[in-house]
Amino acid sequence: MCGIIGYAGFQDPKGILLDGLKRLEYRGYDSAGIAIRDGSKVELFRVEGRLKNLEEKLGSRHFHGFSGIGHTRWATHGAPTEINAHPHRVGNITLVHNGIIENYTDHRDHLLKLGRQITSDTDTEIVAHLLDIELKTQGTLERALCRVLPKLRGSYAFVIMNDEEPDLIIGVRNGAPLLAGVGKNENFIASDVQAILHRTKQIIYLKDHQFAVCKKDGVFVKDEEGRPISPEIKTVNWTPEQMDKLGYPHYMLKEIHEQPQAIANTVAGKVDHGSDLVSLPELLHCKELLRKIKKISIVACGTARHAALVGQYYIERFARLPVSVDFASEFRYRDPILDDDSLLVLVSQSGETADTLAAQKEGQKNKIKTLSICNVRESTLTRESSIVIYTNAGPEIGVASTKAFTTQLTILYMLAVQLGLARETLSDEQGKELTNDLYRLPLLLEKTLELEDQVKTVAEQYHGETFFFYIARGINYPIALEGALKLKEISYIHAEGYPAGELKHGPIALVDKNAVIVVFAPLDESYRYVGGQIGEGQLLYEKLMSNVQEVKARAGRIVAVGTENDHKLAKESKYFIGLPKASWGLNPILSCIPMQLLAYHIAHLRGTDVDKPRNLAKSVTVE
Repeated sequence: MCGIIGYAGFQDPKGILLDGLKRLEYRGYDSAGIAIRDGSKVELFRVEGRLKNLEEKLGSRHFHGFSGIGHTRWATHGAPTEINAHPHRVGNITLVHNGIIENYTDHRDHLLKLGRQITSDTDTEIVAHLLDIELKTQGTLERALCRVLPKLRGSYAFVIMNDEEPDLIIGVRNGAPLLAGVGKNENFIASDVQAILHRTKQIIYLKDHQFAVCKKDGVFVKDEEGRPISPEIKTVNWTPEQMDKLGYPHYMLKEIHEQPQAIANTVAGKVDHGSDLVSLPELLHCKELLRKIKKISIVACGTARHAALVGQYYIERFARLPVSVDFASEFRYRDPILDDDSLLVLVSQSGETADTLAAQKEGQKNKIKTLSICNVRESTLTRESSIVIYTNAGPEIGVASTKAFTTQLTILYMLAVQLGLARETLSDEQGKELTNDLYRLPLLLEKTLELEDQVKTVAEQYHGETFFFYIARGINYPIALEGALKLKEISYIHAEGYPAGELKHGPIALVDKNAVIVVFAPLDESYRYVGGQIGEGQLLYEKLMSNVQEVKARAGRIVAVGTENDHKLAKESKYFIGLPKASWGLNPILSCIPMQLLAYHIAHLRGTDVDKPRNLAKSVTVE
């Protein structure tokens, strides 16, 4: 969940390490540090809080060495104090670590019996001690590492320095992301490509149980027993400019406004222009699988799980398949029923979410097909999946997901349509109508973004409030969940998302004049594609209007997101935001825009750190 950068080359590492860590700030952290070789010794600098504190501590120092490692830490073991910050140094060993060593207490107890002085509360320092002990007999860091790794349980990515091997750093991966960057007379190790993309586009993605020996003149990949491996060097196509703010005050706002283009990129290449039907190229070799599936399990965490809930509506309606949606953190612990007729769909922005990867292993254990929906190429999730569909959202820097979410929704929509066509629960005519809706989506999103000034007015009115309810019915209910989550994540206001019909079963007790109620009620031609009767969408809308009356009767203040020219809903609301007219399947995606903008502008007015909210990390690589 933290940021790692390592350097071996021909320059003073100070600026390179600090710059790399700054590019990883979006991941979330609460302390930071670097270790730099200076002549014959390694200098260590660690601080609580933000990187600016580390810069102040370093001042104008220059270093006479050409290797170093840096880290931003999100606290797991031990409070976010300087003594717990990385790098950790024991004897000749200096290292940084992402992940969790599950059996560290056993090793800690053993080390204390040996008389070792342990100064921090971290699991990381324990590994440094183990390496220092082995180094005394093995002689080289590489051999010491091969002795220590089999003793560790858990997930980890280490980057390590040895005082006696001055121009070498070693990175090792197991369950936490780590990669090497190949440059000219300089090479890098990082937890995320963003840290080094402006320096090299030639990337080696390490696999579990591999380590990279990184020197000025090359990167040498080996397995955990020290045997050489010929790595594949990938060229990354993202540009540094894609990761800049481009004049926006925050990455989050930039990424909200990038959604029309992001979704256009998602759809590109996924429609057969001869038939005008959705045709995901990743599924062309899976036609028999699509026909024989009897149930689908979708597993995800946080925002990705909310996308999965919308996907459940899409698949059940278009393909008439039963779908279950699980929290990834709970999935394997309930002993799920998976068989040959099941498809396990895994949704993750980063492809490194630890709980989702654990669910993937559960599917592999049951020998069922796994389909991953992901934004990051060469991530662990995508490498281990039977089928991979990339969202192509481009880099998402803001911790609170925006364009990754809407592109996940778009992929799930297309997956449902293709399943429906393969299973003949959709006719070609219905499939064309649904596909044509996709062509309109980027333009509809652009029109929705024009409502930002209206959303800002709501934010100015209510940014000082302390309690929000987000409510909706049907397919828009997951958007209410996501709206509440977005507000919590970046503004730190307590918010709850509920199906509107559930309010009267307990939560309405919280509604009074202090509650702000955000209602999602866009109009649509519901059930026009498969099953049901004309008018059921209208019936659902009328029931939601009754729920609005229940809230108003208790003095709740209504902010409504509906369809333009819906005078009935506008009349019942304190503030009304009218979306352009759209179909049942597109309405949830359009509703995301005002939901995201409201959270952003409220947080901005409250003065919170929008892109790097407290206690959160972009990629959650621990369970």
